[in-house]
Amino acid sequence: MKFKKIAAISTAVMIACTSLVGCNSKTSEKDLKSKKNLKIGMVADVGGINDESFNQSAWEGLQKAKEDFGVEVKVIESKQASEYITNMESLIDQGMDLVIGVGYTMKEDIKTEAENYPDQKFVIIDETYDQIPENVTPILFKENEATYLAGLIAGKMTKTNNVGFIGGMQNPVISRFEYGFKSGVKEANKEADVKVQYAGTFGDAAKGKSIANQMYGNNIDVILTAAGGTGLGSIESAKEKDKYAIGVDRDQSNLAPDNVLTSALKKVNIGIYDTVKELVNGKLVGGENKIYGLKENGVGIPESTKNLVPQDILDYVNGMIEKIKSGEIKVPATKEEYDATQK
Repeated sequence: MKFKKIAAISTAVMIACTSLVGCNSKTSEKDLKSKKNLKIGMVADVGGINDESFNQSAWEGLQKAKEDFGVEVKVIESKQASEYITNMESLIDQGMDLVIGVGYTMKEDIKTEAENYPDQKFVIIDETYDQIPENVTPILFKENEATYLAGLIAGKMTKTNNVGFIGGMQNPVISRFEYGFKSGVKEANKEADVKVQYAGTFGDAAKGKSIANQMYGNNIDVILTAAGGTGLGSIESAKEKDKYAIGVDRDQSNLAPDNVLTSALKKVNIGIYDTVKELVNGKLVGGENKIYGLKENGVGIPESTKNLVPQDILDYVNGMIEKIKSGEIKVPATKEEYDATQK
């Protein structure tokens, strides 16, 4: 596949050089590379690039990179997980300089392809490895820091002292969402209780709405849903029942301006954009994690928060942001860390 293409190109370059007086092979290769338009391919997971969440944020980052750096970009949306390998192979066949896999579910497939194509650069979002392949760059986020801020707001804004969390599927990423949120709620309001339920899917808005309907019916008045497209149903429920919801990944206030208190931003777009910029500048390093938290402007809450949240609460949250950035507050990311803070 790609190796054959590289061999063919190399042969063509050698033939061209021998037909020219004084042609230097190293100079020619350098010139070819400098004139080459970089091509970036992305494999979206089953949520698709219109999920108003994780995949869409990644695609927006890629689009901005295209605009700013003139790179060529292509996305393949996966209908099911079994298509990930095939979609990656398709991008590799098309000569992509970088192949991006969106989501932890692609961890093993990225590793397999990295081994099969050692000269191909890859990025994996939301996962890493005990031994990171030299041609893979994992991009990770401190989601717990963003949901901690959202939890502070939920704890202050709840009228019933009953708050909800809906997760997509149980994994380390969603655990960071959950325990950061619960920690923030408890910090802001010792009397508040957080009910947790997992949908078992990231792409079922109807199920998200059903779970949210049940939670709102049980006196819960604020829900954060970390479940990709499933969360869209939860926000729809909040809108219909005139309750509060908290968005994730992107600013989701546009989905229900009167009901989305805030959003726990996970700026996948910034992670993608920065990575493409490093590739363009010849500075992308494989085999190392790139980690984004509040200090790196990789997570946070949006400006739209001020539309529904009083200024005194915003001031309180801003104060906590500074404490997190300085290291005075370490936000729990796991059940064990959370439990230790509640003793």
